[in-house]
Amino acid sequence: MDPTTTDALITAGSALSRHGLVDAFGHVSTRTPDDGWAMTRGVPLDSLGPEDVRPFDPGADTLGPDLPKEGWIHRAVVRARPDAGAVCRAQPPTATALASAGVPIVPLHGQGAFLGPEVPVHEDPRLVRDPGHAERLAHDLGGAPAVLMRGNGAVTVGATVAEAVALMWVLERSAAMNATASAAGTPRPLDEDEQRAWREAAPELCRRIWLHLVNEETPRRRLTRP
Repeated sequence: MDPTTTDALITAGSALSRHGLVDAFGHVSTRTPDDGWAMTRGVPLDSLGPEDVRPFDPGADTLGPDLPKEGWIHRAVVRARPDAGAVCRAQPPTATALASAGVPIVPLHGQGAFLGPEVPVHEDPRLVRDPGHAERLAHDLGGAPAVLMRGNGAVTVGATVAEAVALMWVLERSAAMNATASAAGTPRPLDEDEQRAWREAAPELCRRIWLHLVNEETPRRRLTRP
């Protein structure tokens, strides 16, 4: 496996775990330099080693034996989204709670606009362990950067591992802001023009978020800049 790809996925797992966005579960996949794909194995993301990054073929009819059983999510999203360069599956706690409470996550601050006017919700809370369910999830995601899974976490899509992980971090931050604003008064979302202005800067700012997350890791991880 390409060492840059391996390092990016291991760093992603460590950052997601450190920020409480995954626990024992979660997985990340990315396009490789040879236009293939790689995915993390079904192990806790804070324990990843090079041997836990495996090849992944979105065109295959089966998943590799070492891939997570919810690897079907990545397969369906990659097939539905030719623009995808990475897919992140995590369990952001506040975002998951709001989806379960039926509270929409809307852009109340600039970075929240990266996620679109409202984060879509996939209403089926069961584990996604077959192609049909995964395709329904990808349909609910549509062209959005993120989809919430009622009672079951979230999925983000980015051009790179850096962007997909940064968007998961933004999703949880935006959820916390929505929860606080709803408790304090009447939330006032950014209007369409304000959202558009922030979305234009999303690639640059997501990269800065990634570097912020990476710089909190041990020095041996800080050199990762996909």
